[in-house]
Amino acid sequence: MTSSTKRSVASVAVLAVAAVLAAVVGYVLFVILPGDLAELIGVVLTVLVVAVALKVAGATLASRFANYTVAEVAVEGPITRDGDASGFPPSPGSPGADEVVEQIERADEDPNAEALLVKLNTPGGQIVPSEDIRLAAERFDGPTVGYATDTCASGGYAIAIGCDELWAREGSVVGSIGVIGSRPNVHELADRLGVSYEQFTAGEYKDAGLPLKEISPDERAYLQGIVDDYYDQFVEQVAEGRDMDEEAVRETEARVFLGTEAHERGLVDGLGDREAVLDRIEELSGSEAVVEEFTPSRGLMGRLRGGAAATAYAFGAGVASAFPGEGAPGGIDVRFRR
Repeated sequence: MTSSTKRSVASVAVLAVAAVLAAVVGYVLFVILPGDLAELIGVVLTVLVVAVALKVAGATLASRFANYTVAEVAVEGPITRDGDASGFPPSPGSPGADEVVEQIERADEDPNAEALLVKLNTPGGQIVPSEDIRLAAERFDGPTVGYATDTCASGGYAIAIGCDELWAREGSVVGSIGVIGSRPNVHELADRLGVSYEQFTAGEYKDAGLPLKEISPDERAYLQGIVDDYYDQFVEQVAEGRDMDEEAVRETEARVFLGTEAHERGLVDGLGDREAVLDRIEELSGSEAVVEEFTPSRGLMGRLRGGAAATAYAFGAGVASAFPGEGAPGGIDVRFRR
């Protein structure tokens, strides 16, 4: 009898025992002891007890008899705090950074997950959410390998440097080690429409970057300084994570490279397909690489609640946008992205 067959037999046996025990306990508690209760209610409660017992037993079996050794977590699409789940109706793909972090932490706590595979196909996105995922990958207790499929740029590359190694395909797009800050500028349009800007602030730069006013040279320098600080942090993190000289990182000038050139520049550790990556994980972990994809644990109702909340927020933000600066952190209406 093979090991997989033994596991199947053991699983069926445990589930059967759990179901029988739950049925007996439920029948005694809800049918025999309270003799004055209607039998129908007792049967219903017994069924509920059986269902709960089976669920608990199933979860226990999934952990006890799991045959995977590698947890795979995907980072796909633009990186945001809430991901596509913030839309309504919610999208089934592109989980937010908080969900990705939760998946990695769940894998770290799973005794079966000896290694972590981070699949990366993202152009980047918000700075702090990208940083959260990078730190979660760094904290994973075991070999961690990032795998760039189509695109691993900007915030995606920031996540990759939190892995022990980064692999890519020869045609993957890798890099974009830079930062961008953007703001709409509609003050001329507002002038044509007869819309004037009046805002009462305390602090010279409280309303810097708001779209209804022309930006001054001092404000431009102030906002550029924030972008430069973010860039310096990014360069330092890449240099440390990739064991590169900071000047070599700056010389990339935020360009993207195909996998072959990225490898030549030391931005990735190896080139190959998924099988090659799994072979490398086996070398690092010392055991056969059997992959289990970890997905967000939030159920449908949770995603629906998130979508409804995001819709309400979007409506409120749309109303608030008529009053520039009210909804922006610190009054700054500039988006900083990697």
